[in-house]
Amino acid sequence: MADDELDAIRRQRMAELQAKHGNASDNQQGEEAKQRETDMRNSILAQVLDQSARARLSNLALVKPEKANAVENYLIQMARFGKLGGKISESGLIEILEKVSQQTEKKMTVTFNRRRVMDSDDEDDY
Repeated sequence: MADDELDAIRRQRMAELQAKHGNASDNQQGEEAKQRETDMRNSILAQVLDQSARARLSNLALVKPEKANAVENYLIQMARFGKLGGKISESGLIEILEKVSQQTEKKMTVTFNRRRVMDSDDEDDY
């Protein structure tokens, strides 16, 4: 009986180890896919932007990562469709940033709701 129990425990432990190893390989494949995508994006942006424009875009990514990501996606789409003629300079990137800012600009309005307080002093006649 001890051998049967020992075999059952060994099989259970082996299944646990295989499950852990399988999950680790899935995570590793996901990380590798993310790394390949990041490398591809960087290579496309290196082909499309000159040094000063890349520096400006990386500075923007530090401050506003969502806006930088939107600009990167826009540049990658333009490059894939062949709508970019040569490398984009810093001034060209600034124009693109202005366009993206205008499209994503949020208009805010401030309204004041003042309370109407009944003041007993108005009614008193001294």
